[in-house]
Amino acid sequence: MADLKTPYDVIIVGAGVAGCSLAHALASTPRREPLRIALLERSLEEPDRIVGELLQPGGVMALQQLGLEETLEEIDSIPVHGYCVTRKENIVHIPYPAGHKGRSFHHGKFIMNLRNAAKKAKGVDVIEATVNDLIESESSQQIIGVAATKKNAKDSENISLYAHLVIIADGCFSNFRTKVMGPRVCNPVTKSYFVGVILNDATLPYQYHGTVCLTESAGPVLLYQIGSHDTRMLVDVKAPVPSDLKGHILKKIVPQLPSVLHTSVTDAVQGGSFRKMPNSFLPSVMQGGNEFGTKEGVFLVGDAWNMRHPLTGGGMTVAFNDIVILRDMLAQVQDFSHWDEVREGLRRWHWDRKPLASTVNILSFALYDLFGADDDNLEVLRTGCFKYFELGGECINGPVSLLAATIQSPATLFYHFFAVAFYSIWVMFTHARLIERGPGLKPRLITPSFTDYPFLLIKAILVIWTAVVVFLPLLWTEIRWWSPNDKNARTTILFRYGMPVAALATVAFGAFKLTF
Repeated sequence: MADLKTPYDVIIVGAGVAGCSLAHALASTPRREPLRIALLERSLEEPDRIVGELLQPGGVMALQQLGLEETLEEIDSIPVHGYCVTRKENIVHIPYPAGHKGRSFHHGKFIMNLRNAAKKAKGVDVIEATVNDLIESESSQQIIGVAATKKNAKDSENISLYAHLVIIADGCFSNFRTKVMGPRVCNPVTKSYFVGVILNDATLPYQYHGTVCLTESAGPVLLYQIGSHDTRMLVDVKAPVPSDLKGHILKKIVPQLPSVLHTSVTDAVQGGSFRKMPNSFLPSVMQGGNEFGTKEGVFLVGDAWNMRHPLTGGGMTVAFNDIVILRDMLAQVQDFSHWDEVREGLRRWHWDRKPLASTVNILSFALYDLFGADDDNLEVLRTGCFKYFELGGECINGPVSLLAATIQSPATLFYHFFAVAFYSIWVMFTHARLIERGPGLKPRLITPSFTDYPFLLIKAILVIWTAVVVFLPLLWTEIRWWSPNDKNARTTILFRYGMPVAALATVAFGAFKLTF
């Protein structure tokens, strides 16, 4: 077996969103000696995926900070000016504030632009090869390189590449997550699946806006334009996935969509091929070597390390923001063989990314739980959320700024989430609701009377408890992964996220005051 020892400063495994942008960022950072970077990808052909097609305004801004804004051009990308949320024919318009704009596109075309940018960066070698294993030092057990097979190469022509630092960016189905994280590894938890299909020349309720359609007894449906003639539709389905997806969508989903979409969706479902992707949850875990129970000489980035529900389209935004912070952190390390310096940088990176990453991560699953409501209490919250958006003003600007990642604040997210919870109770007490009256009789709209209040009071307590059960565990996953010895970071993050009881009580009181 050929053993070609090529010395690099950095090896990056995976030429996707995180890998390409990191290679370009490291190569573009001024240093005394230019870095030599190997970027490995098993196939450099254009990928075909059904997620990673919408970039929020916060992601566009991060891309500009990386000097990669041109990668959004010449790929028939579409401007995104906000969202609308629908319940059958009822529509709430939720524009991005302050003229912010996102972009949507075919994932593969965007990736090819990112790869071309990485290839043009000085000192970056883009190598088409499958990484088979990580190479460990026999004396220290530190990762010092990778063993790989070049594409179309014979079995006897494997290669070994060596570097002071190995970065794993091989995506949600990472082959090396367990080896890097060791006993601290968290396995992704699949919450549901997105089934994707492309609509041809569809008319959305609001042009250049993402559309979220709420359905009864089924998950949310997400639509956004990805080209001049192409619109992506993602249908959320829970396991087990229906064996007859076509029938499921045509019978249960299409009738609940706005009528303007019926023809294009039906045509696409009848004639299109379905793609399926898991919607997984993977909380980030502190990295940095033996002190944290992980391997030295290597760390994870992107979906290999941290995942959230794609409903809010925040994955790439988190990735690009991570790369901006990581670039600045690694710029302070002159020699990547000094692992103590790298470890300290990774510790700072872990916490510095939290304001944006935690906001996006928590929001994605909190909204999914509301929009995919599968019990009565969540249904109350979902109705309240829709009515909350109808209030307009800050009740739209605040949540959509969090969604756009232009506001990076879990405390602000907490405020609006529980404002929705309290407003949901107000709606439950004061708004008319449809009451079924039996076979053959039309349902009637009935406003609750005083005699209903005792029951509604009990239900209100259950609704607030449901909101707590939805939100606080998500918040906890974002702050609990500190090192036992990392007291400074622990204290900082507790105050930053408002975890002290006094801060939480203040926010809850403010939400209550806003509602009543």
